[in-house]
Amino acid sequence: MLFNEEMIRKMLPRAYLRKHVAHQMYVSLTYFTNLVPEMAEYVYKDGTAKSLMSLTGTIPVVFSGKTYNIPICVWIQQNYPNSPPICYVKPTREMTVVKGKYIASDGEVTIPYLKDWKKGECDLFSLLQVMAILFGEVPPLMRSNPEPEQASCSLQFHKEADGRYCISLLRGDGQPFQHENETSC
Repeated sequence: MLFNEEMIRKMLPRAYLRKHVAHQMYVSLTYFTNLVPEMAEYVYKDGTAKSLMSLTGTIPVVFSGKTYNIPICVWIQQNYPNSPPICYVKPTREMTVVKGKYIASDGEVTIPYLKDWKKGECDLFSLLQVMAILFGEVPPLMRSNPEPEQASCSLQFHKEADGRYCISLLRGDGQPFQHENETSC
């Protein structure tokens, strides 16, 4: 579904600077097309919960000449842009978080752009660009070891015409599944 600024603004509670946040999100969604705005409950580390707007989905990251879609969730706090978003990488079941300089073990993103956030100088679109660049230098996720029952499957990666990398699973008889059963990565 394509979102316009007005749709996003209507999703936002009155506690937000609705016009500003909707514009920032819309600009981000025009480039990062695999993200979706949604209201959801965010639980802070102290246990308190708030209904916050988020951008959830994947961002394209180039690593070793190949493009990978890294799943993320960017939580927009109600006092945005005075405070930075709260960002996480969201591994799928087949992925593991790679704890590192900018990634906590729970997947929280702690890049300098967030730590040095300045209202008026920093914005959501630039944040996503910085994340994509840094994740290309040091990937925040890796594929987990396959479970024993999956180890017998043959995996074949191929590149689609639109540039996406996909994985095809072979059946027990070595033949590929039909196209509609293939999974995009």
